[in-house]
Amino acid sequence: MQSFATLLLIFGLLALASASPAKIQKRGVYKVERVPNPKFTGRNGPRALLKTLRKYRMPIPAAVANAAAGQNEMVTKRQNRRKGKGHKNGGAAAAAAKGNGNGNAAGNVTQAATNGTGLVTATPEANDVEYLSPVKIGGQTLNLDFDSGSSDLWVFNTQLSNKATQGHTVYDPTKSNSFALMQGASFEISYGDGSGAAGNVGTDTVDIGGATVTQQAVELATAVSQSFVDDTNNNGLLGLAFSTINTVQPQQQKTFFDNVMSSLAQPLFTADLRAQAAGAYEFGNVDTSKFTGAMTWVPVNTTQGFWQFTSEQFAVNGGQAQTSTAGAQAIADTGTTLLLADPAVAQAYYAQVDGAVDDQQQGGFTFPCNSQLPDLQLDVGGTMATVKGTDINFAQVDAQTCFGGLQATTAGIQVYGDIFFKSNFVAFNGGNNSLGFAQHV
Repeated sequence: MQSFATLLLIFGLLALASASPAKIQKRGVYKVERVPNPKFTGRNGPRALLKTLRKYRMPIPAAVANAAAGQNEMVTKRQNRRKGKGHKNGGAAAAAAKGNGNGNAAGNVTQAATNGTGLVTATPEANDVEYLSPVKIGGQTLNLDFDSGSSDLWVFNTQLSNKATQGHTVYDPTKSNSFALMQGASFEISYGDGSGAAGNVGTDTVDIGGATVTQQAVELATAVSQSFVDDTNNNGLLGLAFSTINTVQPQQQKTFFDNVMSSLAQPLFTADLRAQAAGAYEFGNVDTSKFTGAMTWVPVNTTQGFWQFTSEQFAVNGGQAQTSTAGAQAIADTGTTLLLADPAVAQAYYAQVDGAVDDQQQGGFTFPCNSQLPDLQLDVGGTMATVKGTDINFAQVDAQTCFGGLQATTAGIQVYGDIFFKSNFVAFNGGNNSLGFAQHV
């Protein structure tokens, strides 16, 4: 880490000008498709469970750790690029002469479109492990993973070594006319499976389906973990939780959503995730053609920086409602693959599946792959939402056995990840801090 600290010191000595404010223009609606990464081959039940437990700092049972022990999450650090193999010298350092920052808060909103909305595709990688969406940063398009359970926007970039970026689309700050380095700013974030990224920070124009923020904080990785290196279709993450858990130091930065919110037709974004199919993220609009019935809205508790709500009841296959734990809380997290519920929920659910067991060798609940899984109803802020049984069959362990997409949390918090989203259309309203949901069409 000595070379990393030295690099940051060099950045800190550069003279940078102050940023000028941008004006909010018209309100709009913007949509970005969410698409699958066809090259991703990492579907693994124990690893996905371990990832979520670590992400939320939950206790890790020995069985889970042992089942996922094959993974290796050594961090791949950047190499010195003063001689610039195939990249302009120093990446962010070379671009810093255009600097506009001093480590203070960034993010000035401007809108490029005219109707106050934005839309991008959301494409799942193989087996719906991760969903990717195109984002323009300084005019350069990268596929990013949108994560409502974190609050950092970080990217692969030209400061990383050739080995780390092979096969990736990387952001080159020297090719952006709007990039500026933030003097003395750095970030370091870790995710559930032990993966993570660290580096320095700049600002640039970020465009998601037409929703545009100038001087958005963009975190430039100088060190990334091997799992991100291996996943060549994914070029970084875009956090959509609340800005209070952003990791930039010495001053936290606002998320893209917080910055763009005031320019949207409605102060919200929606996640339309689909099983084995493209979906979308849309900013500023709720597309009523994507769900059936009326949308239910519930308040969220933002004290921990998450889209958090009460969830203390459940039912199996439309049966009688049962209480898991009084006052139980859950988080809506697009960046988590599995659904981690109260142990009482997982136990009661799999008790209705012939042959299902809490398999210590696999680190979680498994069942015969030919099982007809029942639906699951979960309490979301006082109203039941249904997760289809077909969406709970997550990964094949062997020819006869499958790993469940529903697993038991090991801490007080429940995490409703992509297993939940595949059955439900979900809206995140930052204007009144509420969550909306309805059954997918």
